Amino acid sequence: MAASSGAANVAASDSQGPTSAGPGPDSPPIQYSMILDHLIGDKRPVKDLNPAVMGGLPVPPKSDEQKMIERGMESCAFKSVLACVGGFVLGGAFGVFTAGIDTNVGFDPKDPLRTPTAREVLKDMGQRGMSYAKNFAIVGAMFSCTECIIESHRGVSDWKNAVYSGCVTGGAIGFRAGLKAGILGCGGFAAFSAAIEYYLR
Repeated sequence: MAASSGAANVAASDSQGPTSAGPGPDSPPIQYSMILDHLIGDKRPVKDLNPAVMGGLPVPPKSDEQKMIERGMESCAFKSVLACVGGFVLGGAFGVFTAGIDTNVGFDPKDPLRTPTAREVLKDMGQRGMSYAKNFAIVGAMFSCTECIIESHRGVSDWKNAVYSGCVTGGAIGFRAGLKAGILGCGGFAAFSAAIEYYLR
């Protein structure tokens, strides 16, 4: 009777499958260092980052015309012209704005009691705007050109280029009024350029 019950238990355990007792004594132990090598180590498979494989569109090679246009846009002449145009527009807008809030616009110094006409006011605003536009255009072109030349000479793009360019630009503008004005202009423009570079970076 006992023998028949033991046989039944053995048959039931065989029908339930292998037990979760773990690997046998003959199976090798799991080495986590091998798993790490395949996940993040030297044996990790390198993925192909080709845009066609990743699902993106392949980038076609650049033509000679595109390369020439890129070189032209990165040249000092193009940067100077762009800064000149931007300075002209910004200076004109600033001049018109300052003339709009000035209460003396359009008044004749010889006859200050006479009320100026709208045409005289607009003419004075246009003259002031054009004056500011020319000055801003000259300063912008000089600053951009000198910065590009200094950057090309040094081979480094950092905040020092703007400081050197500001000193050269301010000094060149100030030297028209004398040596002292040139030194002050150099220092003032250099400090202003350094502050702008620190704020932007």
